[in-house]
Amino acid sequence: MLELLSFINYVINLYSYVVFAAVIMSFLLAFNVINPRNQVVQIIWTTLNALTEPLLGPIRRMLPDFGAIDLSPVVLLLGLYFIQSVVITNIARAFV
Repeated sequence: MLELLSFINYVINLYSYVVFAAVIMSFLLAFNVINPRNQVVQIIWTTLNALTEPLLGPIRRMLPDFGAIDLSPVVLLLGLYFIQSVVITNIARAFV
């Protein structure tokens, strides 16, 4: 069971890196640092959106509108950190 919890912890870490990459790429696209018409950029952006949108979409619908500021990645990262530090840790303690 501890190996499964360790794997879940690893997947959460990996997903948090994907969320960070999506946030950074959205900034780069918004400030025209990278060309959104480039085919490689489109593939990376589509992949990042496909990975992050299933969790960010419901969070965006629950949060109030802050204008141009999107706080849903912050809420998602805080939720992931909570799962890692509280939930997985307490489940692991129960099995030790």
